[in-house]
Amino acid sequence: MNKLKVAIIGSGNIGTDLMIKILRNAKHLEMAVMVGIDPASDGLARAQRMGVATTHEGVEGLTRMDVFKDIDFVFDATSAGAHVKNDAFLRSINPGIRLIDLTPAAIGPYCVPVVNLEQNLDQLNVNMVTCGGQATIPMVAAVSRVAKVHYAEIVASIASKSAGPGTRANIDEFTETTSKAIEVIGGAAKGKAIIVMNPAEPPLIMRDTVFVLSEAADQALVEASIVEMAAAVQAYVPGYRLKQKVQFDVIPEDAPMNIPGLGKFSGLKTSVFLEVEGAAHYLPAYAGNLDIMTSAALATAERMAQSMQQA
Repeated sequence: MNKLKVAIIGSGNIGTDLMIKILRNAKHLEMAVMVGIDPASDGLARAQRMGVATTHEGVEGLTRMDVFKDIDFVFDATSAGAHVKNDAFLRSINPGIRLIDLTPAAIGPYCVPVVNLEQNLDQLNVNMVTCGGQATIPMVAAVSRVAKVHYAEIVASIASKSAGPGTRANIDEFTETTSKAIEVIGGAAKGKAIIVMNPAEPPLIMRDTVFVLSEAADQALVEASIVEMAAAVQAYVPGYRLKQKVQFDVIPEDAPMNIPGLGKFSGLKTSVFLEVEGAAHYLPAYAGNLDIMTSAALATAERMAQSMQQA
């Protein structure tokens, strides 16, 4: 069966890690072009060494290449502002091209593979939320399939060294997009996202904390749902794991918890502590934030390609 050709726009940390994953692990996709804007970027040099065609002239350079007419998927690992322009430009030439958006632009629907990939297989543009979103939204969804979630708050802590210029330019969009996706896909009535870039040396591994306030529920059912969901994420991100047992606090009706701006709630507070270790395809293993993002994007495109080949 012919593999479908892909291009990656953005030769930074995320794009380069994704390229290596496609070359090593993809079953339905074939790496065709790496697109950058800096001729001296390490990502473009790495692509050339690995035998991948490159252009340093951005999306316009990509559309001028002969191979462009054969490309089915474009992964965009640039920035939120650039993605909006890239999508419009590529669609003006090939309206049916599929874009997997690894920026927080969110033109298309949010996609977290374990939660809602099957519903989005026919979309021409899907948004992979953020690294923190890919790590934590499955946990919020795991609680919300057992009990109604009033509020969910996530803290994503990544090594400062793993955040390149594109990620840094998108910090505001990170919090906005992740918060919204916690509500839309996670099922929380209200979501909040916080990102921490930890400058510690040596760099620390990605850690995520998820606090979920839900109506009262059977703790054993909630815990089983979380453990099952973590195993589902592990299927495409082997370094994803619960750092300790799920913790519960019962909030009684006579002593409710006040969440500023939302009011007073009683019920069950669930705390989940996660660690995401990277596969060290490009940056060392501390950069689990790259892995969870690129692995989710690859899993999404692979499943879409499979469904296109079966059609």
